[in-house]
Amino acid sequence: MIETIEVVIIGAGPAGLAAAREARALGLQVIVLDEQHTPGGQIYRGVRCSPAARQALLGTDYQAGAALVSKFLASGVDYVPGASVWLITAERRVHYLVAGNARVVQAQRVIFCCGAYERPMPIPGWTLPGVMTAGAGQVLLKSAGQVPASKVLLAGSGPLLYLLAWQYLQAGIKITALVDTSSRRDLRSGLRHLPAALPGWRQLAKGIGYIRAIQRAGIPWYRSATKLCVEGTTSAKALTFEAKGRTHRIDSELILLHQGIVPNTQPTLALGAKHRWDESQLCWIARQDTWGELSVPGCFIAGDAAGIDGAQAAYLQGQVVAIGVACSLQRLSVPDAERRAAPLRNALRRYRCLRPLLETLYRPQDEFRRPANATVVCRCEEVTAGDIRGYAALGCIGPNQTKAFGRCGMGPCQGRMCGLAVTELLADAHGMSPADVGYYRIRPPLKPITLAELATEH
Repeated sequence: MIETIEVVIIGAGPAGLAAAREARALGLQVIVLDEQHTPGGQIYRGVRCSPAARQALLGTDYQAGAALVSKFLASGVDYVPGASVWLITAERRVHYLVAGNARVVQAQRVIFCCGAYERPMPIPGWTLPGVMTAGAGQVLLKSAGQVPASKVLLAGSGPLLYLLAWQYLQAGIKITALVDTSSRRDLRSGLRHLPAALPGWRQLAKGIGYIRAIQRAGIPWYRSATKLCVEGTTSAKALTFEAKGRTHRIDSELILLHQGIVPNTQPTLALGAKHRWDESQLCWIARQDTWGELSVPGCFIAGDAAGIDGAQAAYLQGQVVAIGVACSLQRLSVPDAERRAAPLRNALRRYRCLRPLLETLYRPQDEFRRPANATVVCRCEEVTAGDIRGYAALGCIGPNQTKAFGRCGMGPCQGRMCGLAVTELLADAHGMSPADVGYYRIRPPLKPITLAELATEH
């Protein structure tokens, strides 16, 4: 007999924490399935067991997560850590694996709070040992207090790059250089969004504070960098690039790359929900109504999985979506739901006003989204950008065909690392919009599961 649950929430980041608490407060039966072993998601990863000293160097935004997690755990929500969701059907049956046992629950409503992941930055040499993402460096710092044992070089663009640089400075880590790929053209274009972003001045002030700290530390800062390349044979040895008309070479055995984050759309794509190409965020975003409901009835989405807005906005959106879920289950009337959601939506607009500015200032450059022919884009199957362009010349018009042409997207990551690059490479080759090219057809299992584990399902 399959158990029926009113609300199943997938993920316990800011949006999942908020949605669970709000839904529980409205009298709904809630279960949260979390792949991590402690709540908080990536943004508040490990905050509940993080020592005070580590919390202090990670900053006040991270520290705020401790109170949110404590309130969540005290709310009476059924929390299942270490739960790997591998299948969600359109009928809202949620299949997951926990402690080697496969389980399934029938949900009346599902809320996807699956967060985001870093946009890969394919440059020559990015697959060498010693090259990581900035997000991976931050995860090691949050979860285990691990910091680089030697000098580190940060390269790319986006707010996380400056935040990590500040955090490393707090931890006493030597930063060899900051190689910033943001262009002066993006800066000029971004200035027109500054007046509209002023309601979010507190977040802007934090970012300016990080930048000033980096400048005071005297870290070499190269702006408008292009033609990045990691040198090395068996591991990273140096980064070469061009800036201000000169070629630079900086020795480094640890290079952290970053060019923003994108929604984790794998679960909603596998569900069969409709998605759209967002030209401002340069990624796919699930189509949703004002309450966060997807094109698949009874399935909702909140947080960065629904579009990148940041942790504070994700928390507010989680609350709004939970109210919408309660309304759909007739626990709230429409007028009551609108009244309850109104102040949350007003606050949400104040956080979202920053997005046009940030998306313009830190728009990933074309050369790092559609790299040169020799650059590997599919790490799992070692497929290069030139291979993709060659498939296009042979008549390949969509990412799913690249699997047949050369196994691109068939590796363990199932296209998470190469999907966006493949879409843009094919679109560029055919003179089409990425929206017309499409994305990989994502199929379950979303996460690995053995036949022996599957046989235990109940």
